[in-house]
Amino acid sequence: MAVAVIALAAAGCGKSSSESTGTSGGKNSSGYSGKGIGLAYDIGGKGDQSFNDAAFAGFQKAEKELKIGGRDVEPSDNETDADKVQRLEQLAKAGYNPIIGVGFVYAPAVKEVAAKYPKITFGIIDDDTDKASNVADMVFHEEQSSYLAGVAAAKATKKNHIGFIGGVDIPLIHKFKAGFVQGAKSINPKIKIESQYLTQTPQEGGFASPDKGKDAANGQIEAGADVLYQAAGLSGQGVIQAAAAHKVWAIGVDSDQYQQSALAKYKDYILGSALKNVGGAVYDLTKSVVDGKPLTGEQRGDLKSGGVGFADSNPKYQAMKDVVAAVEKAKQDIIDGKVTVATQ
Repeated sequence: MAVAVIALAAAGCGKSSSESTGTSGGKNSSGYSGKGIGLAYDIGGKGDQSFNDAAFAGFQKAEKELKIGGRDVEPSDNETDADKVQRLEQLAKAGYNPIIGVGFVYAPAVKEVAAKYPKITFGIIDDDTDKASNVADMVFHEEQSSYLAGVAAAKATKKNHIGFIGGVDIPLIHKFKAGFVQGAKSINPKIKIESQYLTQTPQEGGFASPDKGKDAANGQIEAGADVLYQAAGLSGQGVIQAAAAHKVWAIGVDSDQYQQSALAKYKDYILGSALKNVGGAVYDLTKSVVDGKPLTGEQRGDLKSGGVGFADSNPKYQAMKDVVAAVEKAKQDIIDGKVTVATQ
C-alpha cells in the first residue's frame, strides 16, 4: 500500500494529524466512495500505550486490510466542545466516512456534527447516549475484564493488599473499580484494597499525567499494596513505572501493555492487562461502512464476544498456574451467567 504522510496543524483541529491514502482511490466494488476513516483522539492522544493506541491499531488495520485512506487527529490542550465540533466537521467536509470520536468527551460534538451530515456514519467510543440513525455507540463491559484483573491481583498478591488507581472520578471509571473489587473479593473477601482517583474531571489531567499516576502508585505501595491495577490512560504509565521501581506487580488496561514498546523496560512487572477491544470496534465499524452495511446504535463488547478480556502475554504470569486457572474459571463463570459483575 502506498502511503503518503502529511503533518498538519490547524486551529481547532488539534495539535497534529496524519493523512494516508490507500489504494482504493474512490468508489470500490462495494460502492464505497468515502475518503477513508477519520479518527479523532481522546485526552492523552496517540502514544498513550493504552486507550488511544488501541484505537490507532484499529485505524491501521482498516487502512491496510480494507485498502482505504485515513486521517487521525490529535487533541489540543484545554480544548472546548467547539474545538471538537470543528475537528469532526473538517473530517466530514473532507469526505471521511466513518468518523470516530475516541472517548466519551466527544459525545456533544458527535451529536451536533452527525445531525449535519446524515449520510456519514459516526462512531463514538465509551458513550451510548446518542441514538441518531447514523451513529454507532461503541461501548464495552469494562467491569467484566476488570473482574478478571481483580481475580488475578487477589491470587498474585503476597500481602493480601492490592490497589486500584482510576484516572478520573466518573461513572465510566467506576465500572473498572467495581469489577476489580468484586473480582478480588471473590477470591478473598477480607483482602485490603487501596483506591484512588487522580482527578475529579478530565480537564485536570487525570488521563494525561504520568506524574500523577506515579505519585498515587508510590503512595499505595508505601501503604502496603503489592499489585496495582490502573485505569488511567496515559497516567497509567506512571503507575507502571512506580510498580517496576518497587518490584511489585502492575496490571495494565485497554491495550496489552506488556507488548507496548514504550513500556518494554517495565514489562517484567506487568502481570497482565484488562483488555478492551477498541481497535476491533474501530475496524468493525469501518468495514461495515466500506461494505455498504454501516453499523449503528449500541455495539457493546463483552467477554463472550471477545470485546473485553485479560491479556496473558507475560511468561511470568503464564507460569503462575493457580492465577491462570482462577482467571479462566472466572471468565467462564461470567460467560455462563454464573457471575454477574457490578458496575458501581
